[in-house]
Amino acid sequence: MKISALLVAGMMAGIGMSAPSRAATIADQSISIPSIIGKPQPASRVLRLTGMIEEGDAARLRAILTGMGKKGLQDAGAPLATIEMSSAGGDLLEGLKLGYLFREFDVATLVRARDSCLSACALAFLGGTASHRRTEVVTARTIEVGAILGFHNFALNPNHPTASAASSPREGIAKGFNEAQGAAALFVHYVGAMGVDSPFIARMLGRPPQVWEYVDTAEKFLELKICPAGVLRPLPAPAARALNICSNLMHSPAQVVPPHARRLPAAEAKRRLLEHVQRNVSALNMNGLLAAQLAAVVASRDERLLNSVYADLRAAGLPLPEIVGPTFEVTGFESEPYRLQCTVSLSLDDPDKFDAVIQEPAALSKPDRRITPACSRLLGYEPGEKLNPLRE
Repeated sequence: MKISALLVAGMMAGIGMSAPSRAATIADQSISIPSIIGKPQPASRVLRLTGMIEEGDAARLRAILTGMGKKGLQDAGAPLATIEMSSAGGDLLEGLKLGYLFREFDVATLVRARDSCLSACALAFLGGTASHRRTEVVTARTIEVGAILGFHNFALNPNHPTASAASSPREGIAKGFNEAQGAAALFVHYVGAMGVDSPFIARMLGRPPQVWEYVDTAEKFLELKICPAGVLRPLPAPAARALNICSNLMHSPAQVVPPHARRLPAAEAKRRLLEHVQRNVSALNMNGLLAAQLAAVVASRDERLLNSVYADLRAAGLPLPEIVGPTFEVTGFESEPYRLQCTVSLSLDDPDKFDAVIQEPAALSKPDRRITPACSRLLGYEPGEKLNPLRE
């Protein structure tokens, strides 16, 4: 397939480099794995990939990972290995092969603070995986604060030695278009398979190759499901944190009024949520006993009964949030055709622990957290806040 060869120099042209002289180096490392924003990680074998990515690198890494798997080096609940990545890019197709390989063997990806991972390297990085099953994938993508992870669109290089000659400008345009179309299809399929949101795909394919996007803000960490390691900015005060969590969980829906976070006592928060359920009880197919208990608790001021019914309904599967600390009702959002609000309860001891629910007129729903539980605190920052400023 010619796509990989034609794209190598094209992708590198965007970063001002000449053709690679040798394949990437993959070596065992004995240094420790950093914790994800302060949480120790399960131990795993550490590999390090450096240099330009060339055809054949994925095959060499497959042989290494296959040997590790046969030796039973993988601990339960941990990835088989963590691979540090430091590369200016290279062969697009080989980068995608590496990413698929990381998913297949459960290899976590990491960029150290001193390193840069660009272009094809950044795409391979998105394959970082802690574990995968048919119905569930746990991503494992980490960059230390200070690392550079950069993406851009690919470009075709008609001067590459493997590019086939065209007999006319018209034929050359047609061949280039077909190559670009095939590369775009590979890119879209890969990024989608890695669970990345579609706006990222649209941005990359809609920009010229010389325009770069770096992972620096909270929103970009969330969008690409990347965890930061190292010292982060302090989280905002609880009310602002609750507002940010709700905005991020709802993917920033339209704001009809300035969003507002109102703190509620735990009992009042539970009562208001149960009143919402009561208004929609006919759509929930609840049995007679639970429905009767719900009606009684909404009508009474018995806090013990309130707590009991709330716990029963949570146990029965209703998406009511666990009350883990200060609880806020956040309003001011709209998702056509409805006004939405969000209730979130925060732990003051663990910045990664909270529970939230989105209230629509006829339903409650638990939102997709968009990130692994180990770095849920990312949701507490404003989307545009820079958590990883670029090095000078």
